[in-house]
Amino acid sequence: MTYYTGAVAAVPRGNKRLYAEHVAAAWHLFKSYGAVRMVETWGVDVPKGKVTDFPRAVDAGEEEAIVFSWIEWPDKATADASWDKMQSDPAMKQMSEMPFDGSRMIWAGFEPLFDSEVSS
Repeated sequence: MTYYTGAVAAVPRGNKRLYAEHVAAAWHLFKSYGAVRMVETWGVDVPKGKVTDFPRAVDAGEEEAIVFSWIEWPDKATADASWDKMQSDPAMKQMSEMPFDGSRMIWAGFEPLFDSEVSS
């Protein structure tokens, strides 16, 4: 069953180009580990909420944009194996430094509940 890894992070607005380059390089590795698709989005309309919101979730500053991302895997086993491979893959260690504070990124794994492409 298809499986997704989703993430939200805060990236300095001035690092948009560096972030795009970083995730493009990461995609080549994720694809080699079995990922089917990766989508990275740059927040342009991210409202502040009364109780909670994306900026507070990742402790974003005014000079930071919210990025919302997901990776599609053929199944959870492939995703889990990928994360294990990353820990020892020299190519991951050779990637440029992340152009954002990764300690404030939140991520999790998800099973699909509804997909308009396969539901009628």
